[in-house]
Amino acid sequence: MKLLRLTRKGAALPLAMVAVMLLLAMGIGLLNLGVTARIQAIRASSAAAARSAADSGLEMAMFQMDRQLLAKSLDDDNLPQAVRQALPNCNLVYSYTVRQNDGGGYDIECTGTAGGREKVVGCTLECRGPFEYAIFSKGAMELKNSCKVDWYNYDEDDRPMQIGTNSIAAGAVTLKNSAYVNGDVVVGVGGDPDVAVSQGGSSDITGDILVAPEEHELPEVTVPEWLDLLPSSGILKNDTTISSSAKYSGIDLKNSKTIEITGDVVLYVEGDIILGNSADIEIAEGASLTLYVGGNIEQKNSSSINNKTKDPKSLKIYGLDSCQNMDFKNRSEMYGAIYAPNADVVMHNSNKMYGAIVVKSLEWKNSSELHYDASLRDVEADDDALQFVMTNWYEQ
Repeated sequence: MKLLRLTRKGAALPLAMVAVMLLLAMGIGLLNLGVTARIQAIRASSAAAARSAADSGLEMAMFQMDRQLLAKSLDDDNLPQAVRQALPNCNLVYSYTVRQNDGGGYDIECTGTAGGREKVVGCTLECRGPFEYAIFSKGAMELKNSCKVDWYNYDEDDRPMQIGTNSIAAGAVTLKNSAYVNGDVVVGVGGDPDVAVSQGGSSDITGDILVAPEEHELPEVTVPEWLDLLPSSGILKNDTTISSSAKYSGIDLKNSKTIEITGDVVLYVEGDIILGNSADIEIAEGASLTLYVGGNIEQKNSSSINNKTKDPKSLKIYGLDSCQNMDFKNRSEMYGAIYAPNADVVMHNSNKMYGAIVVKSLEWKNSSELHYDASLRDVEADDDALQFVMTNWYEQ
């Protein structure tokens, strides 16, 4: 019996050792699993941190591009760049480069670094001006009976002509009887096209009625500093020839009087512009006029801004924040572009405009026409109201 008890006791030792070995193996496995999970967590955390650093660098690059654009100091030979810039209060760094691409836009590539991990993000920026739309209004737009909107001077691969609004209110875009739009109509973010667009009998929209994916921004326009600092030359009332840039407190042109523009002229009119009956502002062939208006514009019967170049780019009218109203009386014809995002604008019967218009609200009365010059989409770095639009984004 004693021998039997010893044998049983001796047999128990290997079983205990096996149990210990199994527990040890399980412990090592769990430890390895924990270490692996920890390593993966560190890697994932570092990758996420590197992505955050890359995103921060991308935002900084876009900020620098926007700042140069606003200051009209964008130089394709000296574009922003950064090398291993540290983010504050952490060990993250980023680098970025900006290059002009073949399409005239800009490619940004940014590398973020954290804990030995790198992440690359990039995007493409396209510079766009204020006249991407033939007509754009913050609020209501009404095209009365027999009004017509079409376009010219475009290439086959150009984006379709569009008129648009940021509004989603009922009848935000109203087309009365026989009004015609040769293109798309765009309503504000989240709008219902069946509600926001109201069409009268026989009106026609040849394109689509679309909902904007985001609000269309209308940048503020400011008077160039050098122009603002000029002394005021008073109020223009009578026949005048202007060949150089100047500043006026107002224009109150009497009946049948004429202002002739004979050079590349930039004018700042602090107050109102009133053109009396049959009064004209004439832009001579080979000349141009850029007009910053602080007050309102009233163009009385048979008066006009006569752009003899017939090139809308030769006449640009910028309404400042204080410009509230523009009123163009019957039978006016104008080649030009108007950007006045705080102004309520009325175009009276039988007006014709060749160019583009951006306003707070628009009433286009019977039989008036807008012919959109699509070349207004082509911009220069020193134009007003420019903004960058992201057209592509990627992550590596």
